Amino acid sequence: MSVLEEMRIRSLGVIDDAVVELSPGFTAVTGETGAGKTMVVTSLGLLLGGRADPALVRLGAKAAVVEGRITVSPGDSAAVRAEEAGGEVEDGALIISRTVSAEGRSRAHLGGRSVPVGVLTELADELVAVHGQTDQQGLLKPARQRQALDRYAGDGVEVPHGRYAAAYRRLRAVVTELDELTTRARERAQEADLLRFGLDEVAAVEPLAGEDTELAAEAERLGHAEALASAAALAHSALAGDPEDQEGVDANTVVAAAGRSLDAVRAHDPALAALADRIGEISILLADVAGELAGYADQLDADPLRLAAVEERRAALTALTRKYGEDITSVLAWAEEGASRLTELEGDDERIGELTAERDALRAELSVLGQELTDARTEAAARFAAAVTEELASLAMPHARVSFAIRQAEAPDEESGIDIGGRSVLYGPSGADEVELLLAPHPGAQPRPIAKGASGGELSRVMLAVEVVFAGSDPVPTYLFDEVDAGVGGKAAVEVGRRLAKLARSAQVVVVTHLPQVAAFADRQLLVEKTVDGSVTRSGVTVLEGEDRVRELSRMLAGQEDSETARAHAEELLETARADG
Repeated sequence: MSVLEEMRIRSLGVIDDAVVELSPGFTAVTGETGAGKTMVVTSLGLLLGGRADPALVRLGAKAAVVEGRITVSPGDSAAVRAEEAGGEVEDGALIISRTVSAEGRSRAHLGGRSVPVGVLTELADELVAVHGQTDQQGLLKPARQRQALDRYAGDGVEVPHGRYAAAYRRLRAVVTELDELTTRARERAQEADLLRFGLDEVAAVEPLAGEDTELAAEAERLGHAEALASAAALAHSALAGDPEDQEGVDANTVVAAAGRSLDAVRAHDPALAALADRIGEISILLADVAGELAGYADQLDADPLRLAAVEERRAALTALTRKYGEDITSVLAWAEEGASRLTELEGDDERIGELTAERDALRAELSVLGQELTDARTEAAARFAAAVTEELASLAMPHARVSFAIRQAEAPDEESGIDIGGRSVLYGPSGADEVELLLAPHPGAQPRPIAKGASGGELSRVMLAVEVVFAGSDPVPTYLFDEVDAGVGGKAAVEVGRRLAKLARSAQVVVVTHLPQVAAFADRQLLVEKTVDGSVTRSGVTVLEGEDRVRELSRMLAGQEDSETARAHAEELLETARADG
């Protein structure tokens, strides 16, 4: 079992530098009002990922630092999580630290490794259950009471709740999609009409990929056919000569003459022979170009009807590119996507029918699962209430009775509810149940919500009884109670102390208390004292033993450490506690 052994607190609130040594059993933290007892709770909260408030930093200090040492076994979840985060467990001890700067920055370390604060929060549920006045106020809320019941029920509620939650999430997704389809029906119909019009326009033209580029080139050629033909004829004449001009000089004739002059002497010099070969290549190239120019001129179509047809086709393509894409390739891509989207839109009616059927099936399934969840909670509530009632008998409330009211709110119509017990009721992510913890403090009293039917002292004992019941079903290694005995006195206070001592037999219990009847039952009592300058130093948190503990209990009883009557009462309390132990 994990045990919180020690905390060192520096520059936190009224604490300058103090070490809090805790025992494995029951530790009571006492001291004058304002001495800094609640800083123990605050420090532990910081160690376990609590909110970093720069106002907690002691005036004049740069940062507040809290360090804790927890003994862990190799298989403990805390040890495993620390190793996953890169931290180390040395000699069975896990070191946790938290630093809060005066500027509000926060740093966390686990096992010597810097970690996100969220990692410490993950450890909190496994290591420590913290309860104080704010937790009591939380217990007054029905939602928290339902959570407490579900936690106690364990798998009995968790399993059906898991199935219910999965169906609920799917129903929410279906309803969202269905609402979107039905509320946007007009918009989607307009979108479908526009797509049909556009796709019809594209289909009527029947464009081909790259057609616009090819037609642009053809239009350019047809528009300048006469100039192109004239230029080709002149070039051909310059290369191959004009048959009607027998005296004209052409390139082929000139190059051929040059070749013949070199051929006559090429045998006498290899360099000159190479030049003659190159002239031969030029002759061949000139003949090829001249032939192609002749063919180009013959094939050139100057038909004005073809030009008109090309321009008409280009105009049709341009009308498409103005609306649907930069070029015809883009237009075709738009048409493909548009056809897919139109298919989706045209399938809305079918999809609405499918979703409606699925919604109705999911609501029917939730009715069954919600009933299972209600039945499971009802069964667990009877056991939970009986166990808490039994605990209250041990806390000087022998005639008190605790019960649960599990109700469902009527839905205004069938569409907004699910069927539970033959009624259409409202439902949510955790089911249809409204859970409320009721208390009848004495025989004949009507059970009332604990927010209305319990005094401060009774609420404290109900809270303690609930936690003791939890300890038997879902235990954690350490319980920290911050003045959970508020409003309790006399015999009830003795019973609270006795019950905390019993809880400490199976877990570590730390209690910040102002009641001597509670502190007397502790295995170890720590006294928090301020120095004359108003701070708590290292020597300001001391372990009380023997005569020192009697003196502190006397002060707590009568406000006078040296009162003989108070001392006698303090010694009697200690004897009673030892006898119970």
